[in-house]
Amino acid sequence: MKILITGGAGYIGSTIGSALEDRGHETVVLDSLVVGHRALARNRPFYEGDIADGQLLARIFGEHPDIECAVHCAALISVPESVEHPYDYYVNNVGKTLELFRNLDDLGCRKLVFSSSASVYGEAPGFLVDESAALAPESPYARTKMIVEMLMEDMCKTGDVRGISLRYFNPVGADPELRSGPHGKATGQVLGMLVDVAMGRRPVFNITGTDWPTRDGTGVRDYIHVWDLAQAHVKAIEGFDRVFELAGDRSQGHVVINLGTGLGVTVRELVDAFEKAIGHEIAKADAPPRPGDTAGAYVSGDLAERLLGWRATLSVQQAIVDALRWSKVREEILGD
Repeated sequence: MKILITGGAGYIGSTIGSALEDRGHETVVLDSLVVGHRALARNRPFYEGDIADGQLLARIFGEHPDIECAVHCAALISVPESVEHPYDYYVNNVGKTLELFRNLDDLGCRKLVFSSSASVYGEAPGFLVDESAALAPESPYARTKMIVEMLMEDMCKTGDVRGISLRYFNPVGADPELRSGPHGKATGQVLGMLVDVAMGRRPVFNITGTDWPTRDGTGVRDYIHVWDLAQAHVKAIEGFDRVFELAGDRSQGHVVINLGTGLGVTVRELVDAFEKAIGHEIAKADAPPRPGDTAGAYVSGDLAERLLGWRATLSVQQAIVDALRWSKVREEILGD
């Protein structure tokens, strides 16, 4: 199968591309390179441009008429930045996505997989959430994800388009084959920042928020290895029709699925595990929460297992190992 990946030169999109190609699929990348890095899309058909550019999309489909599915990862991704510049986030993450979806429909591409986020959830008792948990996004970034899900739901009710929204928890690590990983533009990736401090690229790691109602006061997160995340996309694409058969009539053409490990790890616990892996402490400091931060949550993954046949298998410790391995080749591959 041939798949279009918007944002396919980014950290997550490029890793999804590798996972798909490992299964024998072909990928085509559309990326503006505002967040992505050209080297992460190497050896793949690549189109630099805006997801809202209808003429560019028409050219892509003219040159690749056998594209059957689109994975939409392209987005601005910084929660604090979204608080400072909400207009940019609504224009890029919502307005341009609406144009993308309309153009994909016109071009006959009616299987969509959307890169959503667990940041759409509010705080839940015990921090455990499933897909029925209340939505209460705390930042413009999170609200853009919720709005796009709503757009997809409305679109899928009225036509031939069907969509799967995958709500990511906290991706960490790197492709175990070291084809992709965090890079300089992926500024909010926590494990990438820890590695940068250890490598001397950053002076200090700030533990933002130390008085949340958690076991050690720092935010609780569900850190999912990015390779596990990529494998879930492979399952969603290969089993696309089956997902809707299993979901039944209640899906109305749109299905939401959480992707996480089901394990809640605090930020301080992640730092401790990282320091244990490298054998020494790093420069770190307690700091106030960033704008848009929340206490966090972790996932109930039953629906992903039932609909996708997928469950996370890689540990946080493995993500740390892979992130450290990636850091040794990152400069050679990316030049940063």
